[in-house]
Parts: sequence; structure tokens; C-alpha cells
Amino acid sequence: MSFNQFNLDPRLMVGINRSGYEIPTPIQLAAIPAALEGNDLIGTAQTGTGKTAAFVLPILHRLLNGPRRVARSLIVTPTRELAEQINDTIHELAHGTQIRSATIYGGVGPAPQVRALREGVEILVACPGRLLDLIAQGHARLGGIEILVLDEADRMFDMGFLPDVKKIIKAVPPRRQTLLFSATFPKEIEELASMSLHEPKRISLGISRPAQTVRHALYPVPQHLKTGLLLALLRKTDTDSVLIFTRTKHRAERLSNQVAHAGFRVTSLHSNRSQNQRQAALGGFKTGHFQIMVATDIAARGLDVESISHVINFDMPDTPDAYIHRIGRTGRAERSGDAFTLVTPEDTDMIRTLEKIMGSPLARENLAEFDYNQPAPPKPATVVHPTHHSPGARHVPANENHGSKTPNPHNPRKNTQAPRGRTR
Repeated sequence: MSFNQFNLDPRLMVGINRSGYEIPTPIQLAAIPAALEGNDLIGTAQTGTGKTAAFVLPILHRLLNGPRRVARSLIVTPTRELAEQINDTIHELAHGTQIRSATIYGGVGPAPQVRALREGVEILVACPGRLLDLIAQGHARLGGIEILVLDEADRMFDMGFLPDVKKIIKAVPPRRQTLLFSATFPKEIEELASMSLHEPKRISLGISRPAQTVRHALYPVPQHLKTGLLLALLRKTDTDSVLIFTRTKHRAERLSNQVAHAGFRVTSLHSNRSQNQRQAALGGFKTGHFQIMVATDIAARGLDVESISHVINFDMPDTPDAYIHRIGRTGRAERSGDAFTLVTPEDTDMIRTLEKIMGSPLARENLAEFDYNQPAPPKPATVVHPTHHSPGARHVPANENHGSKTPNPHNPRKNTQAPRGRTR
């Protein structure tokens, strides 16, 4: 089947062809006809399968007829990065139609967003917090919304946005079409769907397993050797486009600096970076200026870079769903990709869970030339300095019970071991 068979407005074929779309993906085949019929829709689809176009094309088809310069469609999404990705897709597919869109999110000054609203746009792509601010200030008016899209609903729930989303739903007309997309459906999202959708059609395309185009490999390694093994892997890997995930923003920044010191062009993406820094990081990674991006899970959803060849989990994610979304950044749109995960003994339970989901063992691999027997650096000794003690209290020297000599109180410099850097 081709996109011609959807009976979309012929004016949309210019953008479709310019964007390189040829054969619809399964989610597009299922969702576009249902959305064109005006049905409310609940969609579950694996990341990287063309979901954004599945709701953008029906929106554009509808908005080509009717009033202009008034907000008629609202797309609510959890992160600034995803908002920009969706907006980019709208611009591509709406080429030549003069349909306008604007992104609304925090972390940047509101003036350009207010100006765009004043000038008039047909589509708003918004994060909940800033949108509610602009509604309260009278800048955003949602009385003309005909189509509401709630994208990554479970992610919005995870980030604490559900109360804001419910306020937004109350601010749009009750007579509307609503499209809800969510990777998982906890009780709270099911309740949100029941309150905001009317007799929805459900489309589910196997989110429970990672993409079949991704090759998985586990690299067992002691905790203190993870950075060394990562650098060794990068030296042996085609590093044109590698995305590395860490559990914390501080580790992402530290690891990015270590990778840069090893000679790679690298950037980072995490919540401590400003919006301008995030956009520069994403832009540089997309264009290939940066070979590697080190990120927290803020980038696990909505990061649409087709050329990513490798995803490396420096830290095992906390949930199977997070693993699926992380590695979904590679192997997109039928391309092949690799997912490497550095694992320590504490990751055993999560490995078992992932293997159960995928129905087969995950390959364990070792890097032949890497020395896995390097000893861990000694931990810095903690010296307890004398303080005022209550009667009868006993001061315990820092090295007591460790086979070392009692500290010499007359030469404290010899008793203090200089802290050493820890490799994690």
C-alpha cells in the first residue's frame, strides 16, 4: 500500500514525497484511516515506527479546510525535545500548505511563543506547564480546538504531569476528536482515557518487545572497570552516531568529559543543561558534528535521529520499559542497530526479566583485548578526628579492625590517605 491509497488531500503529497515516505508503517496503516474517519483513538506502538506521522497527517488533512490562523489542533507532549521533533515533522509534511504550528514549552523566554499565538497558528505542540501558564495569562485560547493529541501519556504520568493534562482537557471543547498514544497503560492512564475519549478505537502493535532490527549484547564487567570498558568498546565501534545512556545527570556529564578526553567528539543531554544547550547538543548530534551523545532518560523518548547505529547502556535502566525505549533509538524504520549494555552482578534480576520478555537469552560478550582483572582502586580512608565525647564514649580510629596500625596522633599527615578518583 502507498500513501496515495489513504485518500489524503492531494496537497499533502508534496510534503510526503519530500520527506521520503514511500510505504506506510504498520502503525500508519492502522491509525491513519481510523483518524481520518474522525474516531477517537488509543494507540500503542513501538517507538521509532512512524507514530508521529500517523497522527500529523490526519490533522493536516482536516485543517486544510476551515478557518486559518486559529488554534484548531493541540498536541500535548511531555518534553521540549519531543515537542520540537513533532513540530519538525509538521513542517516537513505541511510543506506548501501554509498551515502554521508553534511549540509551547518552558525553559525559554515566553515572548516568541506569545508572539506566535498572537499572529495565529493552526497547530499547537505544547508541554503542559507552559501551556497552562499561557492559558492563565490569556495568551493561549483553546476554544477552537477540534483535535487533541495526548502523546507519550505514560511518560507524562511518570513526570507528574497528569493533573496538568486533566486541566488542559477541561480547557478544550468537549466535542472534539482525541487521539491518545501511550507505550504502557497503568491504571492512571486507563482512567485518563476513559474520561477523555469517546468510544475509542484501540490499536496495539507489540510494544512489549524491543524492535527485531536491534542486536542485543550484554558486557559483564566489574563496576570499577565500566568506564575503561566503554572506552575500549568505542575504539572498536563505528562511532559515527552512538547514544550512551546513564542513570543520573551527574554521571552523564562526568562520562561525557571522560569520553571527550579520550579523543571523541561528544556532547551530553540531561536536565541540568539549558534549553539552548540541549538544542545545540541535539542539532550537533543529528548533523554528525558530535559522534557520541551521553544522555539520561530524558532522551529515551522522542529522539528521532535515524542514523543512530549503537545504543550503549552504561547503566542498566530501572525498568524493562525504559530498556525498550532506550534501545528503540536505534534499529528504527527497519534499519539494523546494536544495543550494548554494561552489566554488573547487581543487574541480574533485570537481565532475567528482559530475557523473559524477549523469550530468549541475551548474548554475553567479552572484549578479548580488555584486561578484566585490573584491581579496584583502594577506597579513601575515613579519618575520624577527635571531638567532644560524652563520658565513657570510645573514639574508634579510622583503620581499626582493618589490620592497620593505630594512627599516630603526632603526625596526622601520615595517617590521611589522599582521595583517589573513582571510575564508575
